[in-house]
Amino acid sequence: MEKLVQEWLFDPTSGKIILSIIGLLIIRMIVGGFHRTLHRIKESQSRYRVRKLINIFGYLTAILFLAIVFKDRLGGLTIAFGVAGAGIAFALQEVIASVAGWVAISFGNFYDTGDRVQLGGIKGDVIDIGMLRTTLMEMGEWVKADQYTGRIVRIANSFVFKEPVFNYSADFPFLWDEIMVPVMYGSDYEQARKIMLDCAQEAVGSYVSSARDKWQAVAKKFVVEDTVVEPTVILAFHDNWIELTVRYVVDAKRRRVTKDKVFTSILKEITQSQGKIKIASTTMQLVSPHALEVRLPELKQT
Repeated sequence: MEKLVQEWLFDPTSGKIILSIIGLLIIRMIVGGFHRTLHRIKESQSRYRVRKLINIFGYLTAILFLAIVFKDRLGGLTIAFGVAGAGIAFALQEVIASVAGWVAISFGNFYDTGDRVQLGGIKGDVIDIGMLRTTLMEMGEWVKADQYTGRIVRIANSFVFKEPVFNYSADFPFLWDEIMVPVMYGSDYEQARKIMLDCAQEAVGSYVSSARDKWQAVAKKFVVEDTVVEPTVILAFHDNWIELTVRYVVDAKRRRVTKDKVFTSILKEITQSQGKIKIASTTMQLVSPHALEVRLPELKQT
């Protein structure tokens, strides 16, 4: 038994295995030490990026260390790897596509953590980008508007090659939103227009300057026309009312809150207009029919 232990300890392969285990443990301890210092970084986005870089550094260091330890045996494995490569590539094509998607996401500016996206038919905020999957905090579904459902969804990175990627907060972190108010014919539509415009400017006025600067940057990067980012009101006729629509830019992550604020202000101002402005609704008017006169022929008496 003692002889077998000595032979195993002095065997070159056994020594390399032991050396590999010790080396991997040391690398793990170093990576763990780096992770424990992350609390010094206050900004969450920077902390997330540094954590990812540390993990990548650990994986690459481990692979390089193992390659150095077993370098004398890599030559004999080349043929075996070559034969198995085709089969592995076919069996793991989805995994390979996901890794390629991760590379495209990392260097192609598809989206980043914190962005609000729609990917694979699912809308949510990106909370993690892994080598194989992107993790979203889901929005929508049974919850109205831009509110979290509480479900965490993981989507394969290969989807960036298969379906459109909608990014709500990348180069232009604003959205255009609209509110339509139906006003009865005979109302003071000019005052209604002014009320809606003033309420929108009060709610989103702080966004206008920043949105204009962001749009100019987008116009320099892409071929897009100049546009109006200030709130505007559009009037249109309808069968039963005058349709007033206010259009404005809003932070992509504050759309519902801002819409509620604008709606509340408009309703309050219309209520205080002393009947000059009346909100319309679908109405039905019954027209009285004309009187019908029925004449019956007289019967002859016999």
